[in-house]
Amino acid sequence: MQNKKKRTLTHDFEFTTLTIQAFHCIPPIPFSISCLLTLRSRTEPSEQVSPRERFTMVHADSSTFKADISKAEAYAQVLDEARGLIDGQRNWVCNLSNAASLLWHAYKSLPSPSSEVNWAGFYTLDPTSTPSKPSLILGPFQGKVACQTIAFSRGVCGTAASTQTTQLVADVEKFPGHIACDAASQSEIVVPIVVDGVVKAIIDVDCGVKEGFDEVDRKWLEELAGVLAEGCDW
Repeated sequence: MQNKKKRTLTHDFEFTTLTIQAFHCIPPIPFSISCLLTLRSRTEPSEQVSPRERFTMVHADSSTFKADISKAEAYAQVLDEARGLIDGQRNWVCNLSNAASLLWHAYKSLPSPSSEVNWAGFYTLDPTSTPSKPSLILGPFQGKVACQTIAFSRGVCGTAASTQTTQLVADVEKFPGHIACDAASQSEIVVPIVVDGVVKAIIDVDCGVKEGFDEVDRKWLEELAGVLAEGCDW
C-alpha cells in the first residue's frame, strides 16, 4: 500500500514538473509601448487575430525619457509617442490627456530651464461660448489647479487663440493683460490648435523661470499642435 502511494506521489510530481517545463517553452508575447491594439471581440469565428493584436496595450513607459537626452530628442519622442497613441483613437479628451503627460515627463527629464516647467496642458474652445464672445475652457493638464475659463484676447492664452499665432513670452509680467493663474510662473509659451480656420484648443506651457522657452520649443510644439489637430474629432 505504501509503495503504491509512493508511486502515485512520484507520478504527480513528475507530471507537475513536466507541466511547468512546458510553460517555459512558450515564447514570450511581444509588447509595444505606444500601440493601441487591445483585446478585441471577434465578429466571425474564422477571423484570425494574432497574439500581438490581442495582448498589446498602451504602456506607461511611453512617458519614460532617457537620461542626458537633448530637448530636441525629448520632443521627437513626444511626437513619436503621440502619433502612436492617437492611432485609432480620435477622442480629444483621451489624446490631450496623454499628450499633457508626455510633455510633463519630457520637461522633467531635461535640465533647467525646461525642468522648471510648472504647468503643461490644454485649453479648448468652450462649446457654451458664442462666436461674438468666444472663450477657452480648461482641458487636460499636468500641474496645479488652473484658471477655468479664459476669454479670447485676454492674457497669453487668449491672445494666441484670437490671433491664431504662437505666443512665446520670456517674461509674463511684461505681457499686457497677463492672467496670473500661478504667481510662480515667469515665462510661457502658447500654441493654437487650428482646424479648418477655427481655433479648437491651445497648448499652454508655463515655466518657473524667465526665458524658459525658445525657438526649439516653438518648432516642436507647433508640430505637436498639427498632429493633434488632425488626429482628434473636435
